[in-house]
Amino acid sequence: MTVEQAYQTLFGGALIILLVLIGAMCIRSIIGPRSTDRIMSVNMLGTMTICSIAILSLILDEGYLADVALIYAMISFVAVLMMASMFVPSKPKEPELDRVSDEGDAGGAEEKTRKAEGGGRK
Repeated sequence: MTVEQAYQTLFGGALIILLVLIGAMCIRSIIGPRSTDRIMSVNMLGTMTICSIAILSLILDEGYLADVALIYAMISFVAVLMMASMFVPSKPKEPELDRVSDEGDAGGAEEKTRKAEGGGRK
């Protein structure tokens, strides 16, 4: 076995593993219970696709495939940013623990509620 054949075997195995992982990420992007899970799986899909294109560039000895991988990286980055800006809220909800007050601090709770509603002292 020559060094060239060893590299071909290594790259072929890496492509097979990447294809299995790409399939798993496709399933995860469909099933994902939260939108952040879906965004992360789409990001990972893009990264694994870029790696696959780069490995194909080495196997086929075609330099233009490296350019395709770079362009795909830019498109994937913009797509993930767009999805994140659409699905992740810019102002998250206030945690439940901050809204609950103790019985002994009723006056402080009313003050916090008034400030939160935009009113001052009456």
